[in-house]
Amino acid sequence: MRALVQMIASEGAVSSCLHDSKKIIAPSATYPFLLAKIAEKSSLLIVTSSSRSAEDLASELRELHNHVLEFPAWETLPHERLSPRSDTVARRLATLADLAKVASENTIVVAPIRAVIHRFIADLASQPLQSLEIGSEVDLTTLITNLTELAYIRTDLVEKRGEFAVRGGIVDLFLPLSEYPVRIDFFGDEIEEMSYFDVATQRTTTPVIGSLSILPCRELLLTEDIRQRAESAKAKYPAALEILDRVAQGISTEGMESLIPILVEQTQTILQRMPQGTEVIFIDDERIRMRTIDLLATNEEFFEAAWSHAALGAVAPLPVTDATYLSWDVLNEEMVRCGLKPRAFNPFGTDLDTEATFLDFSAIDPLRGDADRAVAAMQEAVSQGFSIIFSTAGQGMAERYAGIFRDADLPVFIAPELKAIPTKATIHITQSSIAHGFSSLESRILFMTERDLTGSKASAKDGVRMPSKRKQAVDPLELRA
Repeated sequence: MRALVQMIASEGAVSSCLHDSKKIIAPSATYPFLLAKIAEKSSLLIVTSSSRSAEDLASELRELHNHVLEFPAWETLPHERLSPRSDTVARRLATLADLAKVASENTIVVAPIRAVIHRFIADLASQPLQSLEIGSEVDLTTLITNLTELAYIRTDLVEKRGEFAVRGGIVDLFLPLSEYPVRIDFFGDEIEEMSYFDVATQRTTTPVIGSLSILPCRELLLTEDIRQRAESAKAKYPAALEILDRVAQGISTEGMESLIPILVEQTQTILQRMPQGTEVIFIDDERIRMRTIDLLATNEEFFEAAWSHAALGAVAPLPVTDATYLSWDVLNEEMVRCGLKPRAFNPFGTDLDTEATFLDFSAIDPLRGDADRAVAAMQEAVSQGFSIIFSTAGQGMAERYAGIFRDADLPVFIAPELKAIPTKATIHITQSSIAHGFSSLESRILFMTERDLTGSKASAKDGVRMPSKRKQAVDPLELRA
């Protein structure tokens, strides 16, 4: 699909708009292509209104750009005595560690607004990660100590992410971002073999190719300094005495991340970790602004409710509501301080907005499974000499739709990947996970997807989605009165 990026940007009005416009009005289906083009000149921090939209946008961008990272938000509020999932923490740390490296090309980071306004520990991901590889020498005792310090839990049998077990010279380890746990066989201090194994049967399956990096399972690691601070804070915060006592003893406990404002002096945001010259692009800036206000209000409401329950005998919350999230005004001030250039992509706009630039793109009207309408649209595009692309989730569906279009006497060419600019007046059927298409009369482009035609999500996914540990978890921002 990368050829479509160049086709869109070849139009003079589009190229000029991407260079200097502060607010671009276009259908959301065009965003991955426009963003991929901008990323050729500078790194991007793309801010969305929700975690789901961030995941979907990142998935589509990976087809169009080589270096796309996700920076997810915690599933918990700052004062809640619940810890974020280990895979969420590991993904955040992996992104921060990647940003600390010198990249060969511009980086795209996609994050929901909840992650962008969240202050985190300043030295997060500042230390190099330990890597494991066949043939390398690793002291087993040192490895066990390191895993414990990184908040991995030692068990007899590894079943969940963030656990490890030791039996003689064999270490079973379930990394937070891994689909399967790995079994490491030592011969002395040398790693002799590494293989994935099945949790249910505990039998090895496939060998590990390459090296594995050990990411922490928590953002708050119990260093000696943190333990001393926890001991000193006991008298000042009696409401958190139980958690502080466990932290002071070096015991990782559920909800200890709520103590970060008390135990940590310096914090940062993702804005401070982005490369110099990064552009911050808000996807529907007004919606994001309102989402920020709602998040701060929800956080305050839950905090007040916690105090109401405390009056009836429940545990009192910690006074940390203003210490973790940035307000919308402070966020804008932080962008100015970091020298980041903010822009916005919006699906709707008004002529009264002098900063808005409207692009000549239209979303594909939902066809609701009407193949005849799709064929009619293709016939009209062929007659007008458009560049026509139709994407499906897999090879089987590509063959099926090719047969439908050929039965209508339409010229069809099947290409698994769209690497070259397609021939005009010919339907190019390709495979892609991009959800929706668009059309442009000026650029003479018609891009339609299988989902535009059927209305249902494609069955094939680009990559494996991590399973959720809290299937019954409630997102406070989704609650309605």
